[in-house]
Amino acid sequence: MGSQLNQQWRFLLNLKLGTASMMCSMIRIEQPLAVLQVHIASQESVCNSNHSEDLDSACTLLVFPFLILSLSSAPAQAQIIHAGQACVVKEDNISERVYTIREGDTLVLQCLVTGHPRPQVRWTKTAGSASDKFQETSVFNETLRIEKIQRLQGGRYYCKAENGVGVPAIKSIRVDVQYLDEPVLTIHQTISDVRGSFYQEKTVFLRCTVNSNPPARFIWKRGAETLSHSQDNGVDIYEPLYTQGETKVLKLKNLRPQDYASYTCQVSVRNVCGIPDKSITFQLTNTTAPPALKLSVNETLVVNPGDNITIQCSLTGGDPLPEVVWSHSPSPMPQNSLVQGGNLTIWRIRVEDSGYYNCTAINNVGNPAKKTVNLLVRSMKNVTFQITPDVIKESESIQLGQDLKLSCHVDAVPQEKVFYFWYKNGKPARMSDRLLITRNDPELPPVTSSMEIIDLRFSDYGTYLCVASFQGAPIPDLSVEVNISSETVPPTISVPKGQSTITVREGSRAELQCEVRGKPKPPIIWSRVDKEAPMPSGTMTEETYDGKLRLESVSREMSGTYKCQTARYNGFNIRPREAMVQLNIQFPPVVEPTFQDIRQGLGRSVTLRCTMLKGSPMKVATAVWRFNGNLLTLPPAEQQDYSELKVDSVSRDTSGSYECSISNDVGVSTCLFQVSAKAYNPEFYYDTPNPTLSQKQSKNYSYILQWTQKEPDAVDPILRYRLEVRPVYQFANGKLHLYSQAPGQLSQRNTIQTFIPVQKMEKGLLLEHVLPNLKVPQSYEVRLTPITSFGAGDMASRIIQYLEPINSPSPAGNHSLQAGLADQNQLLFPPTDNTCHFEDEKICGFMQDRMDNFDWTRQNAQTQNPKRTVNTGPPTDISGTKEGYYMFIEASRPRVEGDKARLISPLYNITAKYYCVSFYYHMYGKHIGSLNLLVRVKNKRAIDTQVWSLSGNRGNKWQQVHVPINPPGPFQIIFEGVRGTNYEGDIAIDDVTLKKGDCPRKPIGPNKAVALPGNGVSTLHRSSLCGPVTFFLYVLLR
Repeated sequence: MGSQLNQQWRFLLNLKLGTASMMCSMIRIEQPLAVLQVHIASQESVCNSNHSEDLDSACTLLVFPFLILSLSSAPAQAQIIHAGQACVVKEDNISERVYTIREGDTLVLQCLVTGHPRPQVRWTKTAGSASDKFQETSVFNETLRIEKIQRLQGGRYYCKAENGVGVPAIKSIRVDVQYLDEPVLTIHQTISDVRGSFYQEKTVFLRCTVNSNPPARFIWKRGAETLSHSQDNGVDIYEPLYTQGETKVLKLKNLRPQDYASYTCQVSVRNVCGIPDKSITFQLTNTTAPPALKLSVNETLVVNPGDNITIQCSLTGGDPLPEVVWSHSPSPMPQNSLVQGGNLTIWRIRVEDSGYYNCTAINNVGNPAKKTVNLLVRSMKNVTFQITPDVIKESESIQLGQDLKLSCHVDAVPQEKVFYFWYKNGKPARMSDRLLITRNDPELPPVTSSMEIIDLRFSDYGTYLCVASFQGAPIPDLSVEVNISSETVPPTISVPKGQSTITVREGSRAELQCEVRGKPKPPIIWSRVDKEAPMPSGTMTEETYDGKLRLESVSREMSGTYKCQTARYNGFNIRPREAMVQLNIQFPPVVEPTFQDIRQGLGRSVTLRCTMLKGSPMKVATAVWRFNGNLLTLPPAEQQDYSELKVDSVSRDTSGSYECSISNDVGVSTCLFQVSAKAYNPEFYYDTPNPTLSQKQSKNYSYILQWTQKEPDAVDPILRYRLEVRPVYQFANGKLHLYSQAPGQLSQRNTIQTFIPVQKMEKGLLLEHVLPNLKVPQSYEVRLTPITSFGAGDMASRIIQYLEPINSPSPAGNHSLQAGLADQNQLLFPPTDNTCHFEDEKICGFMQDRMDNFDWTRQNAQTQNPKRTVNTGPPTDISGTKEGYYMFIEASRPRVEGDKARLISPLYNITAKYYCVSFYYHMYGKHIGSLNLLVRVKNKRAIDTQVWSLSGNRGNKWQQVHVPINPPGPFQIIFEGVRGTNYEGDIAIDDVTLKKGDCPRKPIGPNKAVALPGNGVSTLHRSSLCGPVTFFLYVLLR
């Protein structure tokens, strides 16, 4: 093994590429891989150790396209950062990430993922509901956004990233929603006898309650005086037990004259998330009393439909004056009602307006006063009868010599006010020893009238009539008639011949029937037997009078057993008779797979199976196979729940679309198979560290393209890749311009096509190719297609997007790249060595913070407001010309003390350990506030750190400052201007520079070019790497 490795190294070192020394720029170690890789470059990129120039420019990696192989299996990793209106993101005492946000603000959580293949992200939540549907349907997106977040939406949010490699990555953050409601103040008093009847002691309790997060702090005041029981023995402040929300009680013991005053309960969450304090005030007097009410009607009020009614609810006590409100339960107040003061009026009242009407008086003293009126609107409906044979003899039929009971019931409001009248053959029935009439039969539902005939005789046969009536009310009477004779017999029920099983097709009409015989014929009640499911009407039972259940547009879920049974009303009050009907719904087959992409090597066989998962009937009647639309002839097969087709040898002739149509005599469903020896698409690797390579001395750039092959063993070995590169669009003047009229299609005129040979291929192998000599400022579309002995496979495409920096005075070395999918929106700008003078409207890519109080303004001496405040602000920019622009904050109205304006730079990719931020400031005026410089680092979360601050009047002149920073990751710089005590407080900045390395010790003149962030190429330092690598190779070769 060691000898073979030495031979490989000797071969690489003996390559004659124009120099005898090994290039340090050619060696990179891919992390986290333990494979040493050697990149072979052309003669143009040889690192000459004797070169006198800076190695950064001499050893620029312009690599001749070459294939690199290394093992890369990258499981998903995830980090959660916030990008919304967070108050603070902190780690608590158990290392739990807590995101604090104010109720009503916008929650934005981003899940930053790495891994290959690109992981899919899913957001879920516990401990509360983000919305009614959030828990049921996870959010599949790297960004979770909730507008106007509510307190119930707080809890733990989980980001789960998975790509099928290793275990999924799961990160979580707890969202703590902060709020402070308006406090509620109530007053209670007690009077107790002390020492017999000599005097009474009066104690008053002021109870203040509030809902908040975090817990509120309470402050009690009498007038302007803050109260505490340590300073006043007449008061006591405590927190009661068993209360909802947070509560503090102020107890005034043995009320004194000075206790009659104005009391304020102030609640505070200590300005967390900028939530201001809230308070409520109450004036306590010697007349303070709880509310008292009286009604103009009785507690139960019965009215007729169509009446107009008015109910008066009058105050009889209460100081301060109570508020009177009306409410209705169980439904809202009717639309035909009007409340004026304490009077409730309802016009043309309806039956549905019945219910409880509540009159409530509240003045926060004592308990609310409440009076309730039960409003009943007279109504009658559903009159029914029952025939009950002799119960004692357990008879189910009418027989002479036995007892017989006829019953009558009506649904009425009010039920107890109904009167029943019985008639026989048109004449009123008179009570006797053999005829008993009961108004409220205790054995039946309340207010059911019964007429019992003792020892039934032939003379008792006849027609009986029961009349239900509201006497004296304009409500029509309801009646029901029942005939008693020798022909009155109990019911029987049966299913007509051939109707016990009903089979229909899905979507058609079905009719289930049960025949009832007997006199009288009772209603039929239908229900489902084998499923605890409602009937198609939505109710658990359905009543029919002809014994037929009619179902329209049936679905497969309606299949099952239905029961029909006789009702115990409008007929005999005996054990119900019942029967069963089976309903079968036929529907087309459901098959699997509906589509399957099958890849197989040339010459190999493949078996296609189309399986019937469900259907009615559940059998395959016919199975028809087609290839590319042409019918295939197959030998007859035994009937099963599937059909198979075997392709003996996959070739170009047998590759294509196979279609299997399965029928069960009701309908047809199809399985579709795409059979091919095409290779799957490559999967681009998006986590390449520092993929951009560039030259300071040219307008070219290079890009490291990395990928793995999806399922390489599924087909024949991949021989090579076809690489197509062409300009797609470019950024110019801040806008996106198409390079050609058809950006989605590769034009031969603009496309560079090359082939990349493959020596070895296996699953998870990371392949690499360097795209050299890409032109600034063009962006490119890259298409990569694997090629096997079968031909071209599936193509993968991505965009390498060039982004020109805004307002760059230097034409060379100042560019930034965004390589990735076109829908990515997080841009990393490599810092560049130039100064931002704010001469362009794009202000060098700086952005106004949407979360601050106001904005920075760009202006020069010619655009200044002629009515601007004097004695503050600069007359010109640092150059002293009228045309020169600068950024400033205006301190005049409507700005108030403490208002902040924040100006945020683009996101810079880190290419050095130390940076220097240089800029000029102008802070002139007697009300100057503060100017702060912050650095925002994008890592696991965005962290803002203040690195410089200055306050107060600094004179009418521009002054320069240099601030060293060492951000650990991609970063932004933020200029924060804070408004001072009054309007003479304008602050300005100009000529902002971001430079790699340490800050200068001596001030730099205002007209001297100041180095801005260096080029964005994140390369290895050759001077520090060449030595160790050379020594390593020397030891290895020995």
